[in-house]
Parts: sequence; structure tokens; C-alpha cells
Amino acid sequence: MGRLFGTDGVRGIANKELTPELAFNLGKAGAYVLKAKNDRPVVVIGKDTRISGDMLENALAAGILAVGGNVIKAGVIPTPAVAYLARYYDADAGIVISASHNTFEYNGIKFFNGEGYKLDDLLEEKIEDIIISSVDVNSHITGDLIGRCLEASENAEDLYMRHLLETVDFRLEGKKIALDCANGASYRIARKVYEALGAEVTVMGDKPDGININDGCGSTHPEKLAELVKRTGADIGMAFDGDADRLIVVDEKGRVLDGDRVIAICARMLKEQGRLKENRVTVTVMSNIGFHKAMEESGIEVDVTGVGDRYVLESMLETGCVIGGEQSGHIIFKEHTTTGDGILSSLQFMGAVTCSGRKPSEMADEIEIFPQVLVNAGINNDYKKTYMKDPEIADEIRRIEEKMAGNGRVLIRPSGTEPLVRVMIEGDDEKQLEELAQGLAHMIEEKFR
Repeated sequence: MGRLFGTDGVRGIANKELTPELAFNLGKAGAYVLKAKNDRPVVVIGKDTRISGDMLENALAAGILAVGGNVIKAGVIPTPAVAYLARYYDADAGIVISASHNTFEYNGIKFFNGEGYKLDDLLEEKIEDIIISSVDVNSHITGDLIGRCLEASENAEDLYMRHLLETVDFRLEGKKIALDCANGASYRIARKVYEALGAEVTVMGDKPDGININDGCGSTHPEKLAELVKRTGADIGMAFDGDADRLIVVDEKGRVLDGDRVIAICARMLKEQGRLKENRVTVTVMSNIGFHKAMEESGIEVDVTGVGDRYVLESMLETGCVIGGEQSGHIIFKEHTTTGDGILSSLQFMGAVTCSGRKPSEMADEIEIFPQVLVNAGINNDYKKTYMKDPEIADEIRRIEEKMAGNGRVLIRPSGTEPLVRVMIEGDDEKQLEELAQGLAHMIEEKFR
């Protein structure tokens, strides 16, 4: 068996790669590792709306109970809610059963620690080592040593909703809000939050059936929300993904605003309010050059990390930065949460709009987003760490960047799972970018396939 944990937990096709047996073993091993600090660890479990969620939830819970841990089942609830509830209940860990923006046949298991952060790499490795080495940590305890499912003191969804509402100080009477909940974990709570603030709410993607999660809807397919915004005359649209840790915005004209624009607008708001600690924002290498130019104009420093919200958060914790995220809409507002939170991010964006007194489109127009072209180049795995040292490749990259005269860039990064590298070129002429990207990808394939 290879490595289990990726950058975002354990993922796979449910009942084929991510089986109930694996979930049971993850529960056992996880609780066993947690018992080093607490003989009776408490674990909060939440899930999205996938048909396989019940199967994996019960298998996972059984594994935890078998070694003496206790479980609080939060039911269908967003991923960031589990991180919050782990802190609220003073639990030892939180576990989310979700494959985020993937289609329904996939599922995943992701651990948070008791403080709501993703589980430390060393603890993940301990859990993984136990499973891969087939160590049976089940001591077959009996009697009152067996764990139990605990009744939560308060409704999990109500607790999380109260937390979200406490992060804002505005009302939305007279505002028309369109929401796309991706037939996922936010399908009840997103509407409740916005109605509690007085908005007139129209919702799509709020009828999950176990198999329609992310199916042509949500943050990865915002075009239908754009149509809804225009058809209903909404002031704004908010699209979440299956586990509601991402946000994509649609302005009142039906134009899609990705994470770069949302982060830029919110960072400016935080600076104006004196809340942008260290006067900096954190994004990944994929962030658009237009974002960087907008931040430079606003006098805001930008920290750049590798691709992945894990790396964004690590950097934020080191620097004290309070906002960071990715183009995909995975945004972390460190004042309020420990992970990406789509609904919370949407509320922060609404705060920026409300404070400015302007329309979302007017704010978005201040940030010019440059076209990006991405081309995959097939490459022999043996060269995935050395191809950038090739003088001919380096010269070609220099030539391309000189040609774009400061209004573009080249980014090449190897795939973590496939024998290829991704060639991304950014600039102001999409046709030219396509030609340049294809040419560079072809050169890489010819030399290193």
C-alpha cells in the first residue's frame, strides 16, 4: 500500500479505494494516536451529502469506539464547521468525510486537531504507519472501556450559524442574494445565515440526493449561478463547493469573480479598517499577476507560497498575516477561522461591499485579471526534478518573459500525481499566450519524454 494521506487527507473512490475497512482502520489508528494525550479522546465527525457518507461515517465511528474513543456526530455540515466545533466542544480532534469539489463517487477523510487546524504531519504519519504496517491497535477492550456516541449539548448547525453571524456587524435588508450550495454541505445553513441578516434569498443547488453534489453547480460551475443572478436581478451571487470551504462570487452583472479578486477586495477592506496585520496578504504561485499589481497599488505586501491551502496557512501562522488563499476560492480569514470557509468568506465579502457603498462590479473592475493559459507537457518521471536546469528551457523562459515586458510571467510546476509538468503562461494577449505555452510545452516534451 502506498502513501494514504495526500495534502488534503485520504481520498479515493468510495467503497473501492476508500473502503469501510479503511475507514474503520483510520478510526482505530487515529483514536489510538490521540490516546497518547487522553485515555478517552473525543472526536467530532461531520460529512457532506454524498451517498457514501453514511457508510464511511459509521465505519469510522466504529473504529474510534473500538479503541475507547468517544464520538460526536455532527451530521451534514460544512468542513469549516467541524474545525470550529472541535474547538467549541473541547474535542481532541475533528474528522470530515468529504471529497470537496469532486464528483459524488469520490469521498475523503480529513483530520483536524483539537484547535481546528489540519492534523500535524507527524501524527498523520503515525496513523499511516500503523495502517500500512498492519499493526492491530485494537486491544479488544470490553465493558465500559468501549467508547460511545455522545449527544452534543447543542445543535451543531445552530452553533456554527451563531458563530458565522458573530463575525459580522451589518444587516442586509433590501438586498437580493443568490446562492449556489452545490447540493452539498451548505444546502441548509447558507440560506439560514443570509435570511437571518434580512436578505431576500434565492437558492439553487439545495436539493441533494446523494449523487448530485457538485454536478454542474457550485464553485466549480458558476455559470448557472450567473444566469440566476441576471434572471432574478440579484445584487450578488455566492457559489460554494461540496463541503463549503470555497467561495466564488458572481457580481450583479453576472460576471464571475474568482478567489484572486475576492481576496484583493477583502484585503483592501481590512487595510482601510486597520485590521490588516503586518500589512500583508498570502497567496500561492498561481495567483494572477493582476492581483499582485492591485496589491502593489494599495501598498499591501504579498507573500507567495506553493500550491495548496496547507502552505498558505503555514505561511500565515509564521508571519501573522490575517488573510490568504487561492484562486479556487479557498480563503482563510485568520481572525475568525483556522481553515477555508466559503460562507464566512462570503460574509466578509459582503462586509466589503456594504462598507464601500458600491456595487460588486465596480469594486471588481478596479482589479485587472490577466489571461492565463495552462498546457500540460508529458515528461518522464525521472526528469521531473531536473528539467528546469536545462539551459535551453531556461533561455526559452527568459525569452518569453522578455517578450511580455513585465506584463506576464511563466510558471512551470510538476504534477504531484502524473508524469507531466504544467506550463502556465500569463499575460495580456490570450492568443499569443496559447502559442507560447504550446511551444514551450512541446519543447519540454521533445527533450524529456
